[in-house]
Amino acid sequence: MKTTLNIITEVKRVAACQGRTVFRMVAVALRLLLRSRRKQETRPALPSFHSCGVLVDIADRDALYHTMEGLYAIEKRTQHL
Repeated sequence: MKTTLNIITEVKRVAACQGRTVFRMVAVALRLLLRSRRKQETRPALPSFHSCGVLVDIADRDALYHTMEGLYAIEKRTQHL
């Protein structure tokens, strides 16, 4: 993607003093800005569950659907009790 930026004289001067291109200065600045924002965001902890073990091999699609349908039927029956 291309865009046009009006770069102030100070940025051009600093880039020239550091021997970098303005493109490189902008790229590094954006990368640092985005990285610092990611660190500031606090993410909630993921929930953990204590299961009773594996019910089905999820790589076996037929077994997975069969198990899911069976669990759904059991859940529906217990809701009506």
